[in-house]
Amino acid sequence: MADGSISSEKVTIKREVGGIRGWYRRVHRRWWFRILAWLALLAGLFWFLIWLLIARNLPSVDTLRAYEPPLPTNVRSADGLPIHSYARERRVQLSYAEYPKKLVEAFLSAEDKTFFSHHGVDIPGLARAAFQGILSGSTPRGTSTITQQVAKNLLIGNEVSYLRKGKEAILAWKIENTLSKETILELYLNSIELGRNAGGVEAASQAYFGKELNKLSLPQMAYLAILPKGPANYAPERYESRAIERRNWVLGQMLANGFITESEHAEAVAAPLGAIPRQTPRYERVGGYFVEEVRRQLIDKFGEQAEDGPNSVYGGGLWVRTSLDPRLQQYAQKALRDGLLRYDRGRGWSGPINHVEVEKGWLQPFLNTNIGVDYEDWRAAVAIERNAGGWEIGFDNGQTGTLPRGLATMPVRGQGGEAFDAIKPGDILAVAPEGGAWALRSVPKVSGGMVVEDPRTGRVLAMQGGFDSRIQSFNRATQAQRQPGSTIKPLVYAAAMEQGLTPATIVVDGPFCVWQGANLGNKCFRNFGNQRGAGPKTLRWGVEQSRNLMTVQVANQIGMEHVVDLIQRVGVSKQKFPTYLSYALGAGETTVLRMVNAYSILVNHGRALDPTVIDFVQNRRGAVVWPENWRACDRCNARDYDGGAMPRPVTRARQVVEPMSAYQIVHITEGVIQRGTATTLRELGRPIMGKTGTTSGPTDVWFVGGTPQMIGGLYLGYDTPVNLGGYAQGGSIAAPIFKQFAIPAFKDMEVLPFTAPAGIRMARIDRASGRRVTGGWPTSDPLASVIWEAFKPEVEPQRRRRGQEEEAAEKKAVEKKAAPATRAPSDSDFLQREGGIY
Repeated sequence: MADGSISSEKVTIKREVGGIRGWYRRVHRRWWFRILAWLALLAGLFWFLIWLLIARNLPSVDTLRAYEPPLPTNVRSADGLPIHSYARERRVQLSYAEYPKKLVEAFLSAEDKTFFSHHGVDIPGLARAAFQGILSGSTPRGTSTITQQVAKNLLIGNEVSYLRKGKEAILAWKIENTLSKETILELYLNSIELGRNAGGVEAASQAYFGKELNKLSLPQMAYLAILPKGPANYAPERYESRAIERRNWVLGQMLANGFITESEHAEAVAAPLGAIPRQTPRYERVGGYFVEEVRRQLIDKFGEQAEDGPNSVYGGGLWVRTSLDPRLQQYAQKALRDGLLRYDRGRGWSGPINHVEVEKGWLQPFLNTNIGVDYEDWRAAVAIERNAGGWEIGFDNGQTGTLPRGLATMPVRGQGGEAFDAIKPGDILAVAPEGGAWALRSVPKVSGGMVVEDPRTGRVLAMQGGFDSRIQSFNRATQAQRQPGSTIKPLVYAAAMEQGLTPATIVVDGPFCVWQGANLGNKCFRNFGNQRGAGPKTLRWGVEQSRNLMTVQVANQIGMEHVVDLIQRVGVSKQKFPTYLSYALGAGETTVLRMVNAYSILVNHGRALDPTVIDFVQNRRGAVVWPENWRACDRCNARDYDGGAMPRPVTRARQVVEPMSAYQIVHITEGVIQRGTATTLRELGRPIMGKTGTTSGPTDVWFVGGTPQMIGGLYLGYDTPVNLGGYAQGGSIAAPIFKQFAIPAFKDMEVLPFTAPAGIRMARIDRASGRRVTGGWPTSDPLASVIWEAFKPEVEPQRRRRGQEEEAAEKKAVEKKAAPATRAPSDSDFLQREGGIY
């Protein structure tokens, strides 16, 4: 420059950079890039918030692959017929192929007509409902697709909020990626709640129309399709017109979607609703006490709710085969009930069964008690209001009737006055139809329990724990601890047999006292009814006549420690009774079930089998899950012999009583039926063993006994022990109840003798003295002086020389034997003729 000045300009030289870095340098300052960057940041933040608030804790969709809806437990009797169901809701699981096409189309028309075209979420519909919800200030409703409903019902619950809608949408998308459309529909139709305790459409079909799904008509299928929106809103008994209107809307949607023709639509909308009244399954009350015992054992084993495991009682879908024989259960139930009524008859009205408040309506409070009576034509009813014609009474089906004064005149027990005047509004009564009106009946206050068992297997065939399980839920057959009285005596004498005594052993029936210490002094025992001692008698006679003095003499002789040990071995008590002589007369407490099983052990040659009410339990897929290591007995039920080896069922019996001792007691207790305290059973005309029992007071009367195929036992008494009356005895009250059961139960049953174990020797003895007899033979007369008696080897009474007459008879017998004549019959001849020793 001319003037020599220096320039201040600066020049920046930039090197061109290629690739992504260079591109970023060129565009990162441009406005459109910045907008895109902010949008990306906001989108990332949005999806992060979605994950944080909604998606982070969502359940896994994979659980749906193994999802199994809660199913009721079904109980079957020994012949395989359904008798009961344990369920808080009815449900039958079907596969997609089992659903009628028209039913699927009805649900699609009502709930989600684009189901097969969307991917889990109806986005336009969801956006529209959300916008409307925001404007109205409420949450969106009625926008869920079937897939979303599956997600809601099975995975996330019923919370009503935008958050839950978001969870639904995400899960529905995932479900559609995981499962086929058919599987999603199958889950939906099996899981939806449709009212009347029906879960799934098959159960709803039974609940509303009383028939299987594939037998429903088109309008009936359309009716089921309206129920997911709210079963109570379309209950046929309350809102029939509303239900028909909504059903016809579904039929119109089916027509619009091309699922049905004009003619099908016209015919369907003209059809009545056709729903049946709400009802419980017909087998709900069969064997009430028995099925409740089954339920208790299942809950102890598998739990009650679904969270307790896959085989829970109210969700596992178990199939339970029980040992219940419905025929025997019916006989036992009627025999015990009739016996309770016979004893209670003439004692006046026992009072109301229960009481409810009826000021604000009577039907629902009455239904809530679940009280019912199913004895003959009896019914439970609630007293509503007293008027000029009598008491207006109501029944569980909503109907009413009249109880006139003339049919309620029995005196009130313990108070006097007529029962009609003692009734109050809200009292629940037992009534029976009579002359166009209803007559008052008295439910007995006395109660009892009865059990019938197969001694060969331990299977309980029948069980009745009181008058009616819907009135008295306490099961006296398994839960009532009662003193068994003289029914314990055969076990005392079985211990005596093990200690070397025989049925012919002489025991003194006379006074017997025990020094119990300075504080208690002498304890002197007595025979029942204060009967005097009869002197020296055979042990058999003491059992047949139920002599207390002889029993305590025997128990004292062998030692009470042996008696209580055997009582525990046969399961009468879980723990050993104290070694007091009074326990040999039935002072301890036990249950009917335990006593019946103890007698079954004696009949089973001393082999113990735990009494069972459940044969086996199968899960929903048919696999046996209880007992563990269960094995079917191949060919056990074969109709004819196939020429192969006989099948051998697995037995888990334990030898707890010496076999010959057990049989000796069985043989002795047959004499109780023939000439002892239970002669009323002799008319049955077959081998029966058994023993009656009467406790102090008397407060309880017992009978336990039966045949080789069936042992039964029962007691009768008040829940709070009260004197039954001096006339009450096991032989006069309990044995006749068993007889009423046995007459029909034994009718077609094969007549079999009690079999004897190896080693038993049958000898002819004099029944009174127990001495060996050679010159006479037993007869069919139960009071014959000569009887067959069972002995162990080498302990039977030996023949004695008693003078010249016996020597002459023996000489004559030898000469007769030497002569070529027919020899006299011998014991061996008898046994051969009878087919061996039984």
